[in-house]
Amino acid sequence: MSKIPIIIKREYMTRVRKKSFIIMTILAPLLMAGLIVVPTLVMMNQQQDHKKIAVVEDNSDLFKGVIKNTKDLEFDYLENVNVKDLEKTFEQSGYYGILYISPEIVNTPNAIQLISKKQPPIGLLDHIERSLEKEIERQKLMAYKIENLDAIMKNVETKVSIQTKKIDQTGQVKETSTGISMALAYISGFLMYMLVFMFGAQVMRGVIEEKTSRVVEVIVSSVKPVQLMLGKIIGIALVGLTQFLIWVFLTVGIVSIVKTTLLSKGNMTEMTQNMSKNIMSQDQQSQASAQTSEMSPQAAEFSKLFTSAMNQPWGLIIICFIFYFVTGYLLYASVFAAIGSAVDNETETQQFMLPVTIPIILALMVAMGTMQNPESSLSFWCSMIPLTSPIVMVARLPFGVPYWQLAISMLLMLLTFGVFVWMAAKIYRTGILMYGKKTSWKEMWKWLRYSG
Repeated sequence: MSKIPIIIKREYMTRVRKKSFIIMTILAPLLMAGLIVVPTLVMMNQQQDHKKIAVVEDNSDLFKGVIKNTKDLEFDYLENVNVKDLEKTFEQSGYYGILYISPEIVNTPNAIQLISKKQPPIGLLDHIERSLEKEIERQKLMAYKIENLDAIMKNVETKVSIQTKKIDQTGQVKETSTGISMALAYISGFLMYMLVFMFGAQVMRGVIEEKTSRVVEVIVSSVKPVQLMLGKIIGIALVGLTQFLIWVFLTVGIVSIVKTTLLSKGNMTEMTQNMSKNIMSQDQQSQASAQTSEMSPQAAEFSKLFTSAMNQPWGLIIICFIFYFVTGYLLYASVFAAIGSAVDNETETQQFMLPVTIPIILALMVAMGTMQNPESSLSFWCSMIPLTSPIVMVARLPFGVPYWQLAISMLLMLLTFGVFVWMAAKIYRTGILMYGKKTSWKEMWKWLRYSG
């Protein structure tokens, strides 16, 4: 087995020296950071066009002045105007659109129309709907002839914001955020899916290339086929780990730079003041901690989210991610290597790829559902089954997983990985030197039963 390190070194050095590896290693964290930073910058600097809306009620003034003007929206209430005539001239009159309100809206929710020549933004529609909903509720309550109704409604109006806190194994209480956990679960699950599939496919392509070029015939003259397969799998695994660790360090560096420059106190205040009020309510803003009392309420809320993100068990998440990436990759890479050895070109791999890709895709789908219910029976069992656990388990980790479940899942991964490598090795040693024969599942089953 002393020749395996030589093969590992060859596979590793060949791939890390490629320009594609260097470019993707550097670009991937920048692209990921861009997906986060660019929307933030746009949110900070965007200047929305001022929109003037003509409001026309059908022989009524029930809602006159109800929809309030904002920084970017102005509502002009018109009287004695025919909507059909206004449709022909509203743009020339400087209006973005026409809001037509029928008195039937009290009983018919869709008895309102916004007529424009462009698709209106969701923020505009939401502002109109919320304003009218509150007014209709107020008018319906007034029908009960309650004295001092406005004062009563203002007094009873209440907003509730749940602050989540989690007690760890040592009894320490930390502030958490379900939104942060959901985002982390999505990123972890999708990244695991991408890495396992991408590097596993590299093993298969490498085996096919060596087989079709007949290079493998020269190599196996001095190296056993099993050694060649293990060396190739482990070498590419080290390439994936190298790339992942570089991504971690670069991401930490980028976050540190952004935190010290872009998210300075002044910029943070400016950014969060432009955030949607739907994301941060006034009640949430008023609950800022004493440490952030000098910031604006929105900046304090943003600081709390950042603190919640830092309270995630990053050490456990990173260690488990590396473990499940290595074992999950080795499991699937051994299957990919066996498939690559059994065919003469990539076209022939299609008949074998479907049974292999179905568990990976199923795991990704379950991981997306795990964000909504991480304790469901489906999430639990899929985090135990080795074919799906690499993706589902890393999606469950941000929500907290008992150590006994982690231990069982990891043990099953190691045992299954060993079985799959043994089976793949038996197929590989036979298929790597076979040419010109179309392989079937039945044929591969015979190879598994060969002795010697």
